[in-house]
Amino acid sequence: MSGWRSFDIQAFLPPTKLKRGCTKVVHACFHARNSAFDWIWIDSCCINKESSTELSEAINSRYQYYADAVVYYVYLFDVSGKLHPKNPASDFNRSKWFTRGWTLQVAPEFILFFDRDWTKIGTRWSLRDVISVVTTIPIDVLEDCPIDEYSVAQKMMSWAAHRKTTRPEDEAYCLMGIFGVSMSPIYGEGGEKAFMRLQQEII
Repeated sequence: MSGWRSFDIQAFLPPTKLKRGCTKVVHACFHARNSAFDWIWIDSCCINKESSTELSEAINSRYQYYADAVVYYVYLFDVSGKLHPKNPASDFNRSKWFTRGWTLQVAPEFILFFDRDWTKIGTRWSLRDVISVVTTIPIDVLEDCPIDEYSVAQKMMSWAAHRKTTRPEDEAYCLMGIFGVSMSPIYGEGGEKAFMRLQQEII
């Protein structure tokens, strides 16, 4: 694949996360290979955070990466799969994945969910009613209705209201994709300034 390079995963993951990270990579690659894919992009290890240039490019391009994907695998480490996702008591409804800021911009048409044992539990389409309730994102958006038909207030205040990020600035940066704007990440500027810059770009 022109323009892409391979690397040693050990250089990007701390020792405490290496085993878990490698396990996720191996399983993801296994499913990709079984689906006859030659390439896979994994956000947790395919972004070189040591390079500010590469990090900035990845943050600004992430939404498009997802939108262009043929399929997007979602590994839910906190979902046991004992109950069907549509069961109100299912772990699926309480998965941390739905509370993370960066997962709000997952845009591919086909999303495949796996439980902690890497068992397939459904797709965005088959689980759209449950996902809508958990995330407050309207079902028609999950059915591929253009998100630009919704207001800034709906996207920012409703869909992103309860989502969290590790770094405060990312609460703004993770929204760039759904608003269709780009800006350089400045870690250390604080969440408030990051949001102000985001609003200026939107306007």
